[in-house]
Amino acid sequence: MAKVVKFGGSSLADANQFRKVAQIIRSDRKRRYVVPSAPGKRSPEDIKVTDMLYSCYDAVGLGRNATAEFLPIADRFDGIISDLGLTISLDNEYEKITENFKKRVGRDYAASRGEYLNGIILANYLGFQFVDAAKCVFFTANGDFDPDLTDACLSSVLGGYSEAVIPGFYGAKPDGTIQTFSRGGSDFTGSVVAKAINAEMYENWTDVSGFLAADPHVVENPEIIDYITYKELRELSYMGASVLHQDAIFPVRAAGIPINIRNTNAPGTMIVPEAPEGTEHKIITGIAGKKHFSVISIEKDEMNSEVGFLRRILTVLDNEGLGFEHIPTGIDTMSIVVSTEELNSHPDTVRYISQITHANH
Repeated sequence: MAKVVKFGGSSLADANQFRKVAQIIRSDRKRRYVVPSAPGKRSPEDIKVTDMLYSCYDAVGLGRNATAEFLPIADRFDGIISDLGLTISLDNEYEKITENFKKRVGRDYAASRGEYLNGIILANYLGFQFVDAAKCVFFTANGDFDPDLTDACLSSVLGGYSEAVIPGFYGAKPDGTIQTFSRGGSDFTGSVVAKAINAEMYENWTDVSGFLAADPHVVENPEIIDYITYKELRELSYMGASVLHQDAIFPVRAAGIPINIRNTNAPGTMIVPEAPEGTEHKIITGIAGKKHFSVISIEKDEMNSEVGFLRRILTVLDNEGLGFEHIPTGIDTMSIVVSTEELNSHPDTVRYISQITHANH
């Protein structure tokens, strides 16, 4: 059995971080499939390579010299190559990328080149096979992820390699156009790779020690959650706990593959179908929250006995194209929690709901 290991941008920000990553991988022979992100910040004042690529692409679109604009990005990667003592050259890749920038092939393509180039370097440094995600991670023509085609292709391709590096964050549409996942999508790539090879475990290496029971900016020194179920993780991720991309659990949950969130200094959090027997039972696993919501409060006598009342309220939201987060209810009260931004863009919603509330039925 093999393990899939994913490393975030801060783990691959420079050559020293590459060395740490290589040491982690080589310390366990089961760590044979690696999913890297683009280089992150080397210091708080630094700029992530993905953001540099966006800026470069936009500058080229304004008519600026592509080669000159790309130079700081090339220097970043060449610095890693030189510091690691590698002999590879990415000059041909740089030329291809700048030509595609001039052809305006898309911002997704631009953003994905950080993972792509970092993957080439990491594969060379480890002596692993490089597998371009565009060749085996697929989206439909309308941009939806294609799980079945991806799983079949990854299983076939990776089955031919005992060790491989597969860049995270992107894939391709049927016409070859590059499509990216949302930010944090490398987590999702690692998950689909783990499913495809039926991994023993999916290790997600990051710069935090695991899932915390509360936001450390709000609660001082919150505990690390040792075990958390897929369901609990999805709830906490959706409500703002951003350690792991919230959709990354779906592929591994279907296959029953555990996820281990960890860094170099702590065992981290195990994400499992069910907490193992003998672990400490906690009534509350963790606390998370999101901001910028509004509450539409509705009061109506004997609301609970009025058949179809909630359906009429939800029809208003549906007609307005407005989603909701929660609907707490009481005997004569109801509260609809919605995004403030979305509510502001649909100013008639409250008026329509008020008409229903005050109508006689």
